[in-house]
Amino acid sequence: MSKITRVPGYMQSKGNRNRGPIGDREIRYKCSMQNTILDVLRARPGWQEVSGPNTAANQQQPGQKGSATGSQPAKDKNGPATSSTGGTTTTKTSNQTTTPSNQMTGTTTTTKSSIVNRGFPTPQPTPRIVDGDWDFYWCDREWLHANYDTMFLQEHQKILHFRNHYELTRKNLMVKNLKRLRKQTEREMGKKEAESFDFFPTTYELPSEYHIFVEEFKKNPGIIWIMKPAAKSQGRGIFLFRKLKDITDWKKGEYQPLTDPNREVPETYVVQRYIENPYLIGGRKFDIRVYVLVVSYNPLKVWLYRSGFARFSNSRFSLDSIEDAYVHLTNVAVQKTAPDYDPDKGCKWATQQLRQYLTAKHSADAARKVFQGIDNIIIKSLQSVQKIIINDKHCFEMYGYDVLLDSKLKPWLIEINASPSLTASGKDDYDLKYGVLNDVLNVLDLENRLTGKEKRVGGFDLIWDDGPVLADDGSMECSVNGSSTTANSFLGCHSERKKQLREIYTAAQALKKSVAS
Repeated sequence: MSKITRVPGYMQSKGNRNRGPIGDREIRYKCSMQNTILDVLRARPGWQEVSGPNTAANQQQPGQKGSATGSQPAKDKNGPATSSTGGTTTTKTSNQTTTPSNQMTGTTTTTKSSIVNRGFPTPQPTPRIVDGDWDFYWCDREWLHANYDTMFLQEHQKILHFRNHYELTRKNLMVKNLKRLRKQTEREMGKKEAESFDFFPTTYELPSEYHIFVEEFKKNPGIIWIMKPAAKSQGRGIFLFRKLKDITDWKKGEYQPLTDPNREVPETYVVQRYIENPYLIGGRKFDIRVYVLVVSYNPLKVWLYRSGFARFSNSRFSLDSIEDAYVHLTNVAVQKTAPDYDPDKGCKWATQQLRQYLTAKHSADAARKVFQGIDNIIIKSLQSVQKIIINDKHCFEMYGYDVLLDSKLKPWLIEINASPSLTASGKDDYDLKYGVLNDVLNVLDLENRLTGKEKRVGGFDLIWDDGPVLADDGSMECSVNGSSTTANSFLGCHSERKKQLREIYTAAQALKKSVAS
């Protein structure tokens, strides 16, 4: 990768100057999270952190290190191994950032260390960048909801989350949108095509659909149902039941007009038919976390990350104890509280390891069908909200899909997360999430290093670009007797992301030079 060129005087104070297109200047970012994404942003060459309200820099306590995770220095193609903190402890006094040595007003220790370690000249003292003067913002959902409608974004600015992302990530709205598209598909294309939506369990929203649910419940006595809060994550508030009396809190009086103005509105839940025959490995239930990047809804443009992980329960599966969360819920937030949980061993497999296991135990074709089914889930779910999501060229979304396999190797959509956990549970988990987040930035390409025609960037493969994307010849890492008509999807396949990044940047640079000459 060629060294980034700086315009003369780029570190000099120019007040509230018009930033405009990024060009060759440094990229200014804001981040409201204190986890792996902050490490990624701080280690990225030519990127400078913006201080202001709702940023990680303002959330750190005196004496706290600048690293978001405290993990070991990360190595990536963007530069040599460096510590996210620059090797010093950052403290705050009177709105100034100081360090035990080498004080530098107006620039954090992290920024200084990153610039020096990558061969850039030490910047001269400069006033703190004002809030709002940014090019990239990894914000939280609450901030977006409170500020999006009052913001004016410049042409080049990028921000995490679409305005109404919850249409896909709230459990009740996700199912409502999927049901609507399934009905539309059946009406326009027939029942056979509508069967491609048969990947989510029978689901009802409570309290609004309670009476419809009761009718279905009585048709299938004895089966197990699962209750989930519509807007909570990490396994909170979830429980299983077999009898209607187990949900009396949602049954009594919740469906009458609110005559009492002081009466609290009941929390929205979804009730789903529980998948009683999950595919087990070592007698344990698991689900699969899949990372999906959407950079546009109109037209729909979707990238799928090759790596992910399978999350296992800590206890062997059984339907005899439906009240045991350690048996039925695979969320790490739940499993790590188990008395016999081993934090060093954890409960995760890499997606590559899972695909190899399925291939060895069943066949390469069986494994391929599993992952094709996951591709179908991703595309159909995104299409269900394509006309509803408020598309904005400044926005992007990194989703965390959770998929469960049943005993017949059929994939089922469990939920979709707009803010998948970025906190690492161990070194391997940190390396995975660091790579995912770095490649999100590589796909967004604020540095303008790519041609825009790439089908693969690091660990991300372009699977949909206003239509299915086909793989190039020679890209069939996971297929047997593959052909050029194979979809450009390689979930669970081998990924040499750093090597691939070097190759595409070299090719893009050569192409741009040839066009310019």
